[in-house]
Amino acid sequence: MTDAPHLLAEDRPDYERILDEALRDTTILDALRTPEHHLNAEQLRTKAMLAADTVAAAAGPEYRHYLGLRDDLARSGRPDRAAGGLGSELSGRLRADEGAGLFPVLTVLAPILSWAAAALLLLIGYLLRAARPALPLGRSVVTAGWAAIAIGIAAMAVGIVGLLLTALRDSSAGPAGQDPQLAADVAEARRAWHTALLDRALLPYLHANLGSDPALSTHPAGRPVPPEMLSPGYSRPGYSSASFTSPGVEGLTDPEGREPRTAEFTGPGYTAPGFTGPDEV
Repeated sequence: MTDAPHLLAEDRPDYERILDEALRDTTILDALRTPEHHLNAEQLRTKAMLAADTVAAAAGPEYRHYLGLRDDLARSGRPDRAAGGLGSELSGRLRADEGAGLFPVLTVLAPILSWAAAALLLLIGYLLRAARPALPLGRSVVTAGWAAIAIGIAAMAVGIVGLLLTALRDSSAGPAGQDPQLAADVAEARRAWHTALLDRALLPYLHANLGSDPALSTHPAGRPVPPEMLSPGYSRPGYSSASFTSPGVEGLTDPEGREPRTAEFTGPGYTAPGFTGPDEV
Protein backbone atom coordinates (compact mmCIF):
# COMPACT_ATOMS: atom_id res chain seq x y z
CA MET A 1 0.00 0.00 0.00
CA THR A 2 1.78 3.09 -1.31
CA ASP A 3 -1.03 5.62 -1.17
CA ALA A 4 -1.23 7.85 1.88
CA PRO A 5 -4.19 7.02 4.16
CA HIS A 6 -7.09 9.42 4.31
CA LEU A 7 -7.00 11.70 7.35
CA LEU A 8 -9.70 10.41 9.69
CA ALA A 9 -12.18 12.74 11.38
CA GLU A 10 -10.94 11.89 14.88
CA ASP A 11 -7.41 12.92 13.87
CA ARG A 12 -8.34 16.32 12.37
CA PRO A 13 -8.17 18.07 15.78
CA ASP A 14 -4.55 16.89 16.03
CA TYR A 15 -3.89 18.23 12.52
CA GLU A 16 -5.45 21.58 13.44
CA ARG A 17 -3.39 21.83 16.64
CA ILE A 18 -0.14 21.07 14.80
CA LEU A 19 -1.11 23.63 12.14
CA ASP A 20 -1.48 26.32 14.81
CA GLU A 21 1.91 25.31 16.17
CA ALA A 22 3.44 25.62 12.69
CA LEU A 23 1.95 29.10 12.25
CA ARG A 24 3.73 30.12 15.48
CA ASP A 25 7.10 28.94 14.15
CA THR A 26 9.72 31.70 14.08
CA THR A 27 10.48 31.24 10.39
CA ILE A 28 6.82 31.61 9.47
CA LEU A 29 6.38 34.64 11.73
CA ASP A 30 9.45 36.32 10.22
CA ALA A 31 8.14 35.69 6.71
CA LEU A 32 4.73 37.11 7.63
CA ARG A 33 6.36 40.30 8.94
CA THR A 34 8.07 41.10 5.63
CA PRO A 35 6.54 44.01 3.68
CA GLU A 36 6.13 41.92 0.54
CA HIS A 37 2.68 41.01 -0.71
CA HIS A 38 1.74 37.53 0.55
CA LEU A 39 -1.05 35.65 2.29
CA ASN A 40 -1.67 36.50 5.93
CA ALA A 41 -1.79 33.97 8.77
CA GLU A 42 -5.57 33.47 8.62
CA GLN A 43 -5.50 32.90 4.87
CA LEU A 44 -2.66 30.40 5.26
CA ARG A 45 -4.57 28.54 7.97
CA THR A 46 -7.75 28.36 5.89
CA LYS A 47 -5.84 27.13 2.85
CA ALA A 48 -4.03 24.46 4.88
CA MET A 49 -7.29 23.25 6.45
CA LEU A 50 -8.95 22.93 3.04
CA ALA A 51 -5.98 20.91 1.75
CA ALA A 52 -5.62 18.80 4.91
CA ASP A 53 -5.55 15.43 3.14
CA THR A 54 -2.98 16.61 0.59
CA VAL A 55 -0.73 18.22 3.19
CA ALA A 56 -0.93 15.30 5.63
CA ALA A 57 0.09 12.88 2.87
CA ALA A 58 3.71 13.99 3.36
CA ALA A 59 3.60 12.28 6.78
CA GLY A 60 1.79 9.23 5.41
CA PRO A 61 4.17 6.48 6.61
CA GLU A 62 4.08 7.68 10.22
CA TYR A 63 0.31 8.10 10.10
CA ARG A 64 -0.17 4.61 8.64
CA HIS A 65 2.00 3.09 11.39
CA TYR A 66 0.06 5.00 14.05
CA LEU A 67 -3.30 3.83 12.68
CA GLY A 68 -2.14 0.21 12.64
CA LEU A 69 -1.00 0.26 16.26
CA ARG A 70 -4.15 2.06 17.33
CA ASP A 71 -6.33 -0.60 15.71
CA ASP A 72 -4.31 -3.34 17.42
CA LEU A 73 -4.80 -1.62 20.77
CA ALA A 74 -8.54 -1.34 20.22
CA ARG A 75 -8.80 -5.03 19.32
CA SER A 76 -6.77 -6.06 22.36
CA GLY A 77 -9.24 -4.39 24.73
CA ARG A 78 -12.31 -5.84 23.01
CA PRO A 79 -13.78 -9.06 24.54
CA ASP A 80 -13.79 -12.07 22.21
CA ARG A 81 -17.45 -13.05 22.37
CA ALA A 82 -17.27 -15.45 19.44
CA ALA A 83 -14.60 -17.64 21.05
CA GLY A 84 -15.65 -17.53 24.67
CA GLY A 85 -19.34 -16.84 24.48
CA LEU A 86 -21.32 -16.59 27.70
CA GLY A 87 -18.82 -18.71 29.63
CA SER A 88 -15.96 -16.24 29.04
CA GLU A 89 -18.21 -13.35 30.06
CA LEU A 90 -19.18 -15.07 33.32
CA SER A 91 -15.59 -16.03 34.06
CA GLY A 92 -14.59 -12.41 33.50
CA ARG A 93 -17.18 -11.26 35.97
CA LEU A 94 -16.02 -13.82 38.53
CA ARG A 95 -12.42 -12.68 38.13
CA ALA A 96 -13.56 -9.10 38.60
CA ASP A 97 -15.42 -10.03 41.76
CA GLU A 98 -12.39 -11.91 43.05
CA GLY A 99 -10.22 -8.91 42.33
CA ALA A 100 -12.53 -6.67 44.33
CA GLY A 101 -11.68 -8.49 47.61
CA LEU A 102 -13.29 -8.22 51.04
CA PHE A 103 -11.87 -4.85 52.01
CA PRO A 104 -13.84 -2.74 49.47
CA VAL A 105 -17.04 -4.53 50.48
CA LEU A 106 -16.43 -3.73 54.15
CA THR A 107 -15.67 -0.09 53.41
CA VAL A 108 -19.05 0.19 51.72
CA LEU A 109 -21.10 -1.77 54.26
CA ALA A 110 -19.45 -0.55 57.48
CA PRO A 111 -20.75 3.05 57.36
CA ILE A 112 -24.27 1.91 56.53
CA LEU A 113 -24.40 -0.67 59.32
CA SER A 114 -22.77 1.68 61.83
CA TRP A 115 -25.20 4.52 61.18
CA ALA A 116 -28.19 2.18 61.26
CA ALA A 117 -27.04 0.80 64.64
CA ALA A 118 -26.34 4.35 65.87
CA ALA A 119 -29.84 5.49 65.00
CA LEU A 120 -31.37 2.52 66.84
CA LEU A 121 -29.15 2.89 69.91
CA LEU A 122 -29.74 6.63 70.19
CA LEU A 123 -33.48 6.15 69.92
CA ILE A 124 -33.52 3.49 72.66
CA GLY A 125 -31.08 5.40 74.86
CA TYR A 126 -33.00 8.68 74.77
CA LEU A 127 -36.29 6.85 75.42
CA LEU A 128 -34.77 5.15 78.47
CA ARG A 129 -33.38 8.45 79.75
CA ALA A 130 -36.79 10.05 79.31
CA ALA A 131 -38.57 7.23 81.09
CA ARG A 132 -35.99 6.51 83.81
CA PRO A 133 -33.53 9.38 84.16
CA ALA A 134 -31.76 7.73 87.07
CA LEU A 135 -31.22 4.48 85.19
CA PRO A 136 -27.53 4.23 84.05
CA LEU A 137 -28.45 1.96 81.11
CA GLY A 138 -29.92 4.88 79.18
CA ARG A 139 -26.67 6.85 79.31
CA SER A 140 -24.67 3.77 78.23
CA VAL A 141 -26.94 3.16 75.22
CA VAL A 142 -26.68 6.81 74.12
CA THR A 143 -22.88 6.65 74.40
CA ALA A 144 -22.85 3.49 72.28
CA GLY A 145 -24.98 5.21 69.67
CA TRP A 146 -22.54 8.14 69.33
CA ALA A 147 -19.64 5.69 69.16
CA ALA A 148 -21.37 3.89 66.28
CA ILE A 149 -21.69 7.22 64.43
CA ALA A 150 -17.94 7.84 64.84
CA ILE A 151 -17.15 4.34 63.55
CA GLY A 152 -19.32 4.95 60.49
CA ILE A 153 -17.55 8.25 59.70
CA ALA A 154 -14.14 6.59 60.03
CA ALA A 155 -15.20 3.72 57.74
CA MET A 156 -16.50 6.16 55.15
CA ALA A 157 -13.18 8.09 55.17
CA VAL A 158 -11.23 4.86 54.67
CA GLY A 159 -13.54 3.89 51.81
CA ILE A 160 -13.03 7.25 50.07
CA VAL A 161 -9.24 6.95 50.31
CA GLY A 162 -9.36 3.41 48.95
CA LEU A 163 -11.60 4.51 46.07
CA LEU A 164 -9.20 7.29 45.10
CA LEU A 165 -6.21 4.95 45.19
CA THR A 166 -8.05 2.41 43.02
CA ALA A 167 -8.98 5.10 40.48
CA LEU A 168 -5.38 6.28 40.25
CA ARG A 169 -4.14 2.72 39.78
CA ASP A 170 -6.68 1.98 37.05
CA SER A 171 -5.94 5.22 35.20
CA SER A 172 -2.23 4.44 35.11
CA ALA A 173 -2.84 0.85 34.02
CA GLY A 174 -5.17 1.83 31.16
CA PRO A 175 -8.46 0.22 30.12
CA ALA A 176 -9.06 -3.35 31.19
CA GLY A 177 -7.68 -5.93 28.82
CA GLN A 178 -5.27 -3.61 27.00
CA ASP A 179 -1.56 -4.28 26.77
CA PRO A 180 0.38 -1.50 28.54
CA GLN A 181 3.35 -1.92 26.19
CA LEU A 182 1.08 -1.64 23.16
CA ALA A 183 -0.50 1.50 24.61
CA ALA A 184 2.99 3.00 25.05
CA ASP A 185 3.82 2.13 21.43
CA VAL A 186 0.65 3.87 20.27
CA ALA A 187 1.57 7.01 22.20
CA GLU A 188 5.08 6.97 20.72
CA ALA A 189 3.71 6.48 17.18
CA ARG A 190 1.34 9.40 17.70
CA ARG A 191 4.22 11.67 18.74
CA ALA A 192 6.25 10.54 15.71
CA TRP A 193 3.33 11.36 13.41
CA HIS A 194 2.97 14.81 14.97
CA THR A 195 6.68 15.50 14.43
CA ALA A 196 6.58 14.38 10.79
CA LEU A 197 3.39 16.36 10.22
CA LEU A 198 5.07 19.52 11.49
CA ASP A 199 8.52 19.15 9.91
CA ARG A 200 7.79 17.43 6.59
CA ALA A 201 4.23 18.50 5.82
CA LEU A 202 2.98 21.75 7.34
CA LEU A 203 6.12 23.89 7.51
CA PRO A 204 7.15 23.23 3.86
CA TYR A 205 3.56 23.81 2.74
CA LEU A 206 3.30 27.13 4.58
CA HIS A 207 6.66 28.32 3.23
CA ALA A 208 5.63 27.36 -0.30
CA ASN A 209 2.39 29.35 0.00
CA LEU A 210 3.99 32.50 1.39
CA GLY A 211 4.94 33.71 -2.12
CA SER A 212 3.37 36.66 -3.90
CA ASP A 213 -0.33 36.42 -4.49
CA PRO A 214 -1.53 37.91 -7.81
CA ALA A 215 -4.79 38.95 -6.15
CA LEU A 216 -2.83 41.13 -3.71
CA SER A 217 -0.66 42.86 -6.37
CA THR A 218 -1.04 46.63 -6.73
CA HIS A 219 -0.81 46.44 -10.55
CA PRO A 220 -3.94 45.22 -12.36
CA ALA A 221 -3.64 41.95 -14.24
CA GLY A 222 -2.70 42.36 -17.90
CA ARG A 223 -1.26 45.91 -17.55
CA PRO A 224 2.50 46.13 -18.13
CA VAL A 225 4.59 47.34 -15.22
CA PRO A 226 6.68 50.45 -16.14
CA PRO A 227 10.44 49.81 -16.26
CA GLU A 228 12.68 50.96 -13.49
CA MET A 229 14.38 54.22 -14.58
CA LEU A 230 17.49 53.61 -12.47
CA SER A 231 17.95 49.96 -13.43
CA PRO A 232 21.13 49.15 -15.44
CA GLY A 233 20.77 48.91 -19.19
CA TYR A 234 17.93 51.43 -19.36
CA SER A 235 18.11 54.16 -22.07
CA ARG A 236 15.56 56.75 -22.96
CA PRO A 237 13.73 55.75 -26.15
CA GLY A 238 14.18 57.92 -29.20
CA TYR A 239 11.35 60.31 -29.99
CA SER A 240 10.54 62.50 -33.02
CA SER A 241 7.50 64.60 -33.65
CA ALA A 242 5.18 63.69 -36.42
CA SER A 243 5.17 65.72 -39.66
CA PHE A 244 2.67 68.52 -39.62
CA THR A 245 1.24 70.47 -42.52
CA SER A 246 -0.35 73.75 -41.72
CA PRO A 247 -3.90 74.02 -42.80
CA GLY A 248 -3.18 77.62 -43.90
CA VAL A 249 -2.54 79.00 -47.33
CA GLU A 250 -1.42 76.34 -49.76
CA GLY A 251 2.30 76.38 -50.45
CA LEU A 252 3.64 77.31 -46.98
CA THR A 253 5.53 73.97 -46.82
CA ASP A 254 7.04 71.71 -49.40
CA PRO A 255 5.16 68.62 -50.52
CA GLU A 256 6.86 66.50 -47.75
CA GLY A 257 6.36 69.09 -45.04
CA ARG A 258 10.08 69.67 -44.29
CA GLU A 259 11.31 72.94 -45.77
CA PRO A 260 9.11 76.00 -45.29
CA ARG A 261 9.22 78.42 -48.17
CA THR A 262 8.03 81.94 -48.60
CA ALA A 263 4.58 82.18 -49.92
CA GLU A 264 3.90 84.40 -52.87
CA PHE A 265 1.02 86.65 -52.01
CA THR A 266 -0.89 88.85 -54.38
CA GLY A 267 -3.71 90.95 -53.21
CA PRO A 268 -7.08 90.52 -54.85
CA GLY A 269 -7.88 92.87 -57.70
CA TYR A 270 -10.08 95.83 -56.64
CA THR A 271 -11.84 98.51 -58.65
CA ALA A 272 -14.04 101.16 -57.18
CA PRO A 273 -17.65 100.79 -58.15
CA GLY A 274 -19.08 103.38 -60.38
CA PHE A 275 -21.12 105.93 -58.45
CA THR A 276 -23.23 108.83 -59.67
CA GLY A 277 -25.00 111.33 -57.55
CA PRO A 278 -28.78 111.82 -57.63
CA ASP A 279 -28.50 115.12 -59.49
CA GLU A 280 -26.56 113.73 -62.41
CA VAL A 281 -28.48 112.61 -65.42
